[in-house]
Amino acid sequence: MSDSLRKVSRTSNAEARRNMARREIEFHQDCYYHIYNRGCNREDIFYIDENYRYLIRKMHKYMVDKDVSTIAYCLMPNHYHFLLFQKSARSVGKIVQYIFNGYTKAFNEMYHRTGTLFEGPFKAKLINKFGHIPHICRYIHRNPLEAKLVERLEDWDFSNYPEWIGKRNSPLVDHVFIQEHFLTGKEYEKYVLEYRSPKKIGKEIGGYYLD
Repeated sequence: MSDSLRKVSRTSNAEARRNMARREIEFHQDCYYHIYNRGCNREDIFYIDENYRYLIRKMHKYMVDKDVSTIAYCLMPNHYHFLLFQKSARSVGKIVQYIFNGYTKAFNEMYHRTGTLFEGPFKAKLINKFGHIPHICRYIHRNPLEAKLVERLEDWDFSNYPEWIGKRNSPLVDHVFIQEHFLTGKEYEKYVLEYRSPKKIGKEIGGYYLD
């Protein structure tokens, strides 16, 4: 291994230890978590489409199993969101940490950089009320629309909104969860696109959102 790669590796390992030391939330079986983070100084964490695709391949490798269910996700140029359900004793936090430590190392190698990619350890918030989950899915999936990256949400390739509305097949979605909340993809599409923020529910779930 070259000196530069050793430096990247040491940096990634040190960052992982710091993140674990500062993690306040505990992860438990049968719980839902909104997990998110943004780039250091709000800079981009994805430069090109292949960066997104590389991370999604890692998600396929480590999130499609008996331990975690991917309810909703969206990768944005300078931040990301996951809504995950922990199905076993294995912490979803450790899975996400492993994925992004690997992504940071690969990103640093590709762009000949060192040091942290993110502004700090990822945020994780336990969803206390089951009824709030569809609202959080909608919030996550609307990100590209709110940022004016696309005119149609299904044109953003880096979320599982297309899976929710039946426009794409991928294991990075929980079809049972969708069927429990929406009869059809069209119903969810309407729910997302005709969004109006009720004041009460907005205040209640605002604490789950990206700071």
